[in-house]
Amino acid sequence: MGAANRRIARGLDLDEIVLGLCRATVPAFSDEILVYLREPLPVGDERPVAPFVLRLRRRDRMVTSNVPDEEHALVPDPDPTLAAELCEVRSGSALAEVLRGVRPVFGDSAARIALGELLGQDHPLPRGLRSVLAPLRGRRRVIGAAVFLRRAEQPAFEPDDLLVAAQLATQTALGIDKAVLYGREAYIADELQRTMLPDSLPQPTGVKLASRYLPAAETARVGGDWYDAIPLPGSRVALVVGDVMGHSMTSAAIMGQLRTTAQNLAGLDLPPQEVLHHLDEQAQRLGQDRMATCMYAVYDPVSHLITVANAGHPPPILLHLDGHAEVLRVPAGAPIGVGGVDFEAVELDAPAGATLLLYTDGLVESRLRDVWTGIQQLRERLAAAAQLTGPDHAPPLEALCDDVLDMLGPGDRDDDIVLLAARFDGIAPSDVTFWFLEPEDAAPGRARRLALRALARWDLEELTDSVELLISEVVTNAVRYAERPVTLRLLRTDVLRCEVGDDSPQMPRQRRARETDEGGRGLFLVNRLARRWGATRLSGGKVVWFELDLPQSSTPTPAPSAVEG
Repeated sequence: MGAANRRIARGLDLDEIVLGLCRATVPAFSDEILVYLREPLPVGDERPVAPFVLRLRRRDRMVTSNVPDEEHALVPDPDPTLAAELCEVRSGSALAEVLRGVRPVFGDSAARIALGELLGQDHPLPRGLRSVLAPLRGRRRVIGAAVFLRRAEQPAFEPDDLLVAAQLATQTALGIDKAVLYGREAYIADELQRTMLPDSLPQPTGVKLASRYLPAAETARVGGDWYDAIPLPGSRVALVVGDVMGHSMTSAAIMGQLRTTAQNLAGLDLPPQEVLHHLDEQAQRLGQDRMATCMYAVYDPVSHLITVANAGHPPPILLHLDGHAEVLRVPAGAPIGVGGVDFEAVELDAPAGATLLLYTDGLVESRLRDVWTGIQQLRERLAAAAQLTGPDHAPPLEALCDDVLDMLGPGDRDDDIVLLAARFDGIAPSDVTFWFLEPEDAAPGRARRLALRALARWDLEELTDSVELLISEVVTNAVRYAERPVTLRLLRTDVLRCEVGDDSPQMPRQRRARETDEGGRGLFLVNRLARRWGATRLSGGKVVWFELDLPQSSTPTPAPSAVEG
């Protein structure tokens, strides 16, 4: 009996527990077993519904082999013809009374009617087959039933066998309760983790992104690792990877708060070191021992530079186009939550074709290797992947992420793993123009003339009418409130993007102008004519931008960059 209970208890999910019951009882206790479970299975304190339905979850029976030397070999036979698949248990029925009684009963006595209701009228028991009907009762309610059967040539069930059936049923029901609760917790954990991490990554101009997330194990699906890619004004992008200590719902909740805070701070276009400083203050407000590591980097595809600030996180690795993998020298910094420390940012070259790899320590540290050994192995892995594609050919980003994860061996999954890869394409200087405009009445006209020169250089005269109208409206609005020079920038990529910046914090708001109003229609026109448009608040003002589709016949041609005053 102890071995049977252990076999049942070993199961972690529903199917394993039911299989454990079947293997423990056939043929040691019965020749055949049918296991019914409620559908759906109630979870925790959920109120039961009546009438409820039982579904045949598994049926095992043993047949004698036709091979003489294996006369007593036992072979599973899932033939379902003995019983109906579904049974509705109505209040007051014989089956409902037996299930309410909880104790196993002989099926050839008073429970004959109940057994007939369970198996179905079209599936009578063969003559001479002996049976025991055992309700499966969990911690709060009946969750199913088990039917044990013996053939006529086997010894009949005795009263002591009812005690065995009761123990088997109790052990199984408690295990099923545990599995259902664990399944619900796992579902909640998966949903929590899914909502905490981005569903997809943006694809901003000048950079390609790929990511991976692996939990430490199936039994620890929720952790504190996170990543993010946040578009910023000026076609820049913030790359964030963080790791909250611990593996629990609490760690995931703290991670969610820090990630949200990082997104809000990125929206203010704060420098990376300032973002980490505010995250540190946020972690201290959450309470003691709320510590995390974080890497925050901002990539500018126009200047081909990346600004990085670190809070106790493993250093990033830059895979150059020639195949050289470089561990970047960034200040280590203290983890977020320590308090009272300054964070430092460094500006590094981000050459076109290079790949930046941000990761959490779960990728490079385990009980089998220290973090610096793991970083060296990761660097060698990236260099080896680059050799396969040859010089001047960057390896495919998604394949590179998969190849990196293949370096993990047995015993290397002690912690969650986050991987964020960024391929720097950059924006060519010939595809960018930039001007300063004095905040005066003549500024809109000058902006139109400068933009037309850029369109002519790029062979985009087809967009002249739209660009003139939209730039005039946006620049006019900027000049109205600005006190310092207004910035105007045009970028030609897969779209034509126009960005107008000023020092006023007042954000534009689209509204419907009345017939008597002289103004108020500018943003309405922008919304109608532009492919996309938006506004981003900066620490010293704002940027209003819009995008237009390029003509299909347009192809970028190299040209010197224009920087005019």
